[in-house]
Amino acid sequence: MKITQYIENATDTLFSIEILPPLKGKSIDSIYNGIDPLMEFKPVFVDVTYHREEYIYRKRTDGGLEKISTRKRPGTVAICAAIMNRYKVEAVPHIICGGFNKEETENALIDLHFLGIENVLALRGDSIKNEPQFNAEPDGNKNALELIQQIINMNNGIYMDQELTNPFPTDFCAGVACYPEKHFEAPNITSDLNFLKRKVDAGAKYAVTQMFFDNSKYFEFVAKCREMGIDIPIIPGLKPLTTKKQLSILPKIFAIDIPEELSNAVEKAADDKAVKQIGIEWAIMQSKELKQAKVPVLHYYTMGQSEATKVIASQVF
Repeated sequence: MKITQYIENATDTLFSIEILPPLKGKSIDSIYNGIDPLMEFKPVFVDVTYHREEYIYRKRTDGGLEKISTRKRPGTVAICAAIMNRYKVEAVPHIICGGFNKEETENALIDLHFLGIENVLALRGDSIKNEPQFNAEPDGNKNALELIQQIINMNNGIYMDQELTNPFPTDFCAGVACYPEKHFEAPNITSDLNFLKRKVDAGAKYAVTQMFFDNSKYFEFVAKCREMGIDIPIIPGLKPLTTKKQLSILPKIFAIDIPEELSNAVEKAADDKAVKQIGIEWAIMQSKELKQAKVPVLHYYTMGQSEATKVIASQVF
């Protein structure tokens, strides 16, 4: 069933999570161990991230360097199939632009369609670590808008090969990312909202926010979206702080603000165990306020670590 259908049929705020595929060479049991403790809260869907290929340079015997492609966390599609089989919940794979040309994207979507996966989250994805900016593959989608357009084309039976006879249309419910504090590459919030509007006009059916720690930023963002005619469900994404290092790491990576009250409490904490408790309590406060405001879903970035999310969910759901 589509995410939007779950939201339409719900009488209260729903619960969902996002997980990472295990590192290459690790067992899928690490996925199950991260999901099992959260099943009592009946997650309506589980997002599974996709990690694009990266490159390393290995020295050859002749002294030159050989560029080698590597992927640290493979298995997104298989993990989605395993989750749906084991838990009977919707699995939502991330579909990214980076590392794929349009034909490869089309083939990946066909695989997902054959597996009975109805929901996808369409993202541009990050640039490769050693590249200063995102570079699309030759004949690849340059951004999430183009990716959404390709997905909706397939929903309308329009494939790359226009000579196909009576191609079968897919039926994906495509979600997108959104940024209450704007995407770090956007010059301003209005520009970012305009781009989100274009993704919605192209066919995006729901949006999931980047993590935030100040609920007022989410509420202001939603209000601005509604003023612009963006009427899709906007799902807040939450992540509790767990270490002092995150005070500097998260703002740098995601271009987000951490409220002064929260940062002061974390800085005064004796150790990371105390920080984790502070982060949990803050996330509980955020979650309760958002739930009271009747947000459609509370989406937690668990990254495979269920302990903190379980404590939060037990106080909210």
